[in-house]
Amino acid sequence: MDFEKKLGRLEEIVQKMEKGELALEDSLKLFEEGVRLSRECQTQLTAAEAKVKQLTGFDGDGRPVTQDFKSEE
Repeated sequence: MDFEKKLGRLEEIVQKMEKGELALEDSLKLFEEGVRLSRECQTQLTAAEAKVKQLTGFDGDGRPVTQDFKSEE
């Protein structure tokens, strides 16, 4: 499942749980699925962040100068 589908499913899970109409067992299953999807999304975001380069300026010939993006965390 791609990132956008996981995020959509997470939103769906949150909406269902916020209604408060689920049985305890169903809530637990959705909670576990939500935690798993959240971890998978975080892993994908971390990997994507590592691939992003940050534009720092231009050299004397007008070519872009970049460096690897580093999170502030």
